[in-house]
Amino acid sequence: MDRLQAMTAFLTVVDTGGFASAARKLKVSPSVVTRMVGELEDAMGVRLLTRTTRMVRMTDTGADYADRCRRILADIEEAEQSATSMHGTTRGLLSITSSMLFGKYYVTPIVIEYLGRYPEVDVSCWFLDRIVNIVDEGIDIAIRLGDLPDSSMQAVRVGQVRRVVCASPDYLAQHGAPRNPEDLAGRAIVSASGLSTLSEWRFGSDERRQAVRVKPRMTTTTNDSAISAVVAGLGLTQLLSYQVAQQLREGSLQIVMEAFEPPPLPIHVMHREGRHVTRKVRTFVDLAIETLRANDSLNP
Repeated sequence: MDRLQAMTAFLTVVDTGGFASAARKLKVSPSVVTRMVGELEDAMGVRLLTRTTRMVRMTDTGADYADRCRRILADIEEAEQSATSMHGTTRGLLSITSSMLFGKYYVTPIVIEYLGRYPEVDVSCWFLDRIVNIVDEGIDIAIRLGDLPDSSMQAVRVGQVRRVVCASPDYLAQHGAPRNPEDLAGRAIVSASGLSTLSEWRFGSDERRQAVRVKPRMTTTTNDSAISAVVAGLGLTQLLSYQVAQQLREGSLQIVMEAFEPPPLPIHVMHREGRHVTRKVRTFVDLAIETLRANDSLNP
């Protein structure tokens, strides 16, 4: 038995949630993965995984062993990278995910700077307006907006964004600014929530929490088009502050009803490698934390 291959197979089963999915990721047959994990358990005389017809779960011993395996394999990768150069060259493929506009405005400049610093690294960017499962899809780093569920991922908070209602100065001059959520009735609304003819906008916090149903004149699946519409004076929209930061600086949009905004949403840089991260992940995370925390739009 190759102990390192068996550790890798075991961790892949843990990360993907099953033997078949681990086999697909490792490009081997399920029987090979099952055999390697079984030999690992037999060699140690302990049960690492509990198997049922529907799922695979770690035992308490397996959870502790998984953490130790991650550290061991990370140390080995670090040692191999260091051995290729006296200074330990940072190299390899790095995959990153975030939402589309956040990726365009904030992550892409970091990627460009990073690639300039580390010419032997390639970066794959997944900028999607959906939550990408970084374990199932093999993503190294995620920048997440919003409260995080309980997770084994490493997460560092780097800022926050507000949920704001805004409109163009021309629209507000012609129609007046709404003073509270009830004033939205009968207003021209632009919604970036999808194809529904009804949208729900949230306001306030704690005991003052309020949800208001609005009927948009325009619905769209992209934030870019919603921004263009309200800049042109069509009506009001509710978006995240980073999405309209440029328009607010330029004065083509103005925020209204600030007193009714819900609590800000945190921004986190996340990865799944624990304390013993690979060099390519650690160097990008360090640069992302430094850059995002220094951005006034994300840290008002």
